[in-house]
Amino acid sequence: MDAQLAVIGLGSIGSMALWQASRLSGSVVGFEAATPAHGRSAVGGDTRLFRMIYLGRPEYYPIIERSRGLWAELEAETGQQDILTPTGGLSIGTANGSYINSLLEATRITGAEHYVLSREELAERYPQHNLRPDDCAVYDPHGGVLRTDRAVSAAVAAAQAGGATVLQNTPVDSITETDHGVVVTSGDRTWTFEKVIVASGGWSRRLMPDHLKAVTETHRIVLTWFIAQDGTQFSPENFPAFSRWYEDHSMYGAPAVDGVTVKASVDGPVAGRARATPDPDAVPRELTREEVEKVTEIVTEFFPGLIPTIARSDAFPDLFTEDRHPLVGWLDENSRIYCATGFSGKGFKMATGYGRIAAHEALGKQTIEGLDFVRPDRFKTR
Repeated sequence: MDAQLAVIGLGSIGSMALWQASRLSGSVVGFEAATPAHGRSAVGGDTRLFRMIYLGRPEYYPIIERSRGLWAELEAETGQQDILTPTGGLSIGTANGSYINSLLEATRITGAEHYVLSREELAERYPQHNLRPDDCAVYDPHGGVLRTDRAVSAAVAAAQAGGATVLQNTPVDSITETDHGVVVTSGDRTWTFEKVIVASGGWSRRLMPDHLKAVTETHRIVLTWFIAQDGTQFSPENFPAFSRWYEDHSMYGAPAVDGVTVKASVDGPVAGRARATPDPDAVPRELTREEVEKVTEIVTEFFPGLIPTIARSDAFPDLFTEDRHPLVGWLDENSRIYCATGFSGKGFKMATGYGRIAAHEALGKQTIEGLDFVRPDRFKTR
C-alpha cells in the first residue's frame, strides 16, 4: 500500500481536498496531470465570484457558509492575503421579476444577510452600471472575488507543509478497484491506495463508470475582460462583484483586480456561455464571431465606462452533470472511489467546503448529512 489516500486532480476542488486531507492524515498523495494552478484548467481566468446569496437549492448554503470560514483559514495558514477579496456583491435585475424574486426567496429560506437597493440607490452608489428603468438590486455584504491561481497554489503548498506528497506532470490513465484497495496507473507506473478521490474536473469522465459518463459532459466556459476608461471606478473598493439577469441579456463579472481590466462575461441560458466540447485537451480557446458580438453588445449597454472591445479572452473546460448538481460521494456504498467533480461551472466559491467534505468522508472521519442531491448514486438506477 503506497498511501492511505490519493487525490486525482489538484485544481479547484482537488487542491482543497488535498489540503484538508493533509490535516487528517500523514499518508496522502496528490496527482496533477500538469502543474497546480496551470492556466489551461478550470482554475484559469484570474478570479471567481464568491457570494453568500446563491440562486439554487438551500442545501448549498451551509457549504457556502463553511467555505467562507475555510477561505480565511487558508489565508491565515499560508500567509497569502487576499485569496478572498471582499467587495460586496450585486445581483441586478427587474424589480419583481423572476430573478430578483428568486434571490429574495433564497434569502428568506437561508437567512443570508442582504439589502435591497432601489434603482435610485443603485444609481447613486454604483454609477458604473447603466441601468434599465425598472432595475433594482440585491446586495450581498459578504460577496467578493476569489483569486483562483493564488488559492490553488496556496492550498497545495499548505498540503505539502502538512506532509502530503504531490506528483506533478503525472496524468492518471486508469483507476481500478481491487479487494485490497485502488490501483492508480500513469504510464508504466502504478500505485495502490486504500481510497481515491477523483477531482479532475473536465477530465474526470475518463475515470468514471459508464452510468456516470452517460449523464456528464465536458463544457467550454468562455471568459472575457474589458479595459476600464478609469480604473479607479472599477477597483475592488468601488465596484462590487456583480451578476445581471434579464430575459434577453445576462452577464456576471469582477472588479479590476489589476487596476485596469474588468472581467465581464456572458452568463445564463440566454447567453449559452457553456457549450459541450468532447475533448478537454482540445477546448477551442478563440471566441467565435457570435460570442464576440454577444458579449460586446451586452457590455456596450451595461457599462459605458468600459471600452467596448474585448481586451482579453479565454476558454476553459469544466464537467457538467445532467441536473447541474455536482458528484460528491462514493460511487456506491461498497466503493473505495470517491467523486468530487461535476461542479457545472459553479464550484469554486464552495471549493474549500467541498474539499473538507471530500477529505473527511474519504478518510472515514465524518459523513455529512443532507447531501443526497449531490451523491453519485442518484444516477445509478437510471
